[in-house]
Amino acid sequence: HGNSNSPKQYSFTDKNPVGGSNFSYRLKQIDTDGKFEYSEAVEVLLVPDEFFLSQNFPNPFNPSTTIEFSLSNTVYVTLEVFNTLGERVGVLASEEFSAGTYSYKWDASNLTSGIYFYILQAADFIQTRKMILLK
Repeated sequence: HGNSNSPKQYSFTDKNPVGGSNFSYRLKQIDTDGKFEYSEAVEVLLVPDEFFLSQNFPNPFNPSTTIEFSLSNTVYVTLEVFNTLGERVGVLASEEFSAGTYSYKWDASNLTSGIYFYILQAADFIQTRKMILLK
């Protein structure tokens, strides 16, 4: 509040960060006369504390859907899609990732309606989720 020539220290807790793992914050300083300035942006990277595979969205979908997963440390990841016969119909990822949250869009335009499964494998972590392609 008001004007000051001495350095000030501020803190802020974002209790519900939404939309990924990289965030940018800055202050808006408003003088008593209504003039304002913005501080330099501060970049923050949130690192998940566990591996997690989210449910795809939308679900059911046509023709594409988004699959997100979180990693708590650097690890080799495979993210694959299978049909109900156990045939692999897509490979979304097969590489090493750093800790963080990732999002992949999967386009199933060339596939028929039905139930599909996506499997995330990261070290000893393996998780499967079901999705429905509805054309």
